[in-house]
Amino acid sequence: MLRTENFGDVTRLVMSTRVSRAVGYTVSVYLVRGMLVDLGFPAVEQEIMTLLAQVRPAGVLLTHYHEDHGGNAELAARAGLPLALSDATLAHLRAAAPLALYRRLIWGTPRRLVSPITRFGSDALRLVPTPGHSDDHHVVWDAERETLFSGDLFLGVKVRLAHPSEKPRQLARSVRAAAALRPARMFDAHRGLVAHPVDALAAKANWLDETIGAIERGIARGWPDRVIARTVLGQEDATAYMSRGAMSKGNFVRAVRRSLDCQPSSA
Repeated sequence: MLRTENFGDVTRLVMSTRVSRAVGYTVSVYLVRGMLVDLGFPAVEQEIMTLLAQVRPAGVLLTHYHEDHGGNAELAARAGLPLALSDATLAHLRAAAPLALYRRLIWGTPRRLVSPITRFGSDALRLVPTPGHSDDHHVVWDAERETLFSGDLFLGVKVRLAHPSEKPRQLARSVRAAAALRPARMFDAHRGLVAHPVDALAAKANWLDETIGAIERGIARGWPDRVIARTVLGQEDATAYMSRGAMSKGNFVRAVRRSLDCQPSSA
């Protein structure tokens, strides 16, 4: 299913399936300045093929490799569309690591990127590194129009779940870097247009810093991860059980603990 929303110079294309809607998920790609930001997920492959044929964008900018954003990269490459993406994103798409079952059920299984690609750059839209959600995450910045396409950088102020490779401390720095751009508009890949984007980004960064601090205090007291997660973030919800812990509050705590282990000793 594909639903369209128009915001003047930006068109939001909201994609979902019966399964994704059942668990409360949609994903958006954006058409702006004749280019496409992200490519959606494999289960909407036919809709993406139709869209690419109808719109024929000048190029596609990919925020990161996750299957709900770069899941149709092979289709775009086969169609001869130029891609703007980081080397890390390209490496992930070429490798096509196996997906957890819950991700395959919600988004489908992406085709591995095997076709040669043509890279492109845009004077109007720029990929800005914002790691944390993933190592290759970028936002797309339109400086002239003060518009930020934030991919999965924002998602909401108090996002208590994390996947195993997420880095909350790094994410907080990236959120602050995005806020420093002073966007007048921000389009989130799942939430759509976000009101008062600078305030929203600042609130998220502050919440992350406060939450990381609370987790660190629990670690310093010798609390087990499950106790810290329950105390700071609350009980695990259905998502944690559906994903068998792959998306969970426990992962948030473990990520903070790992970041402490990686810090150099002060001795």
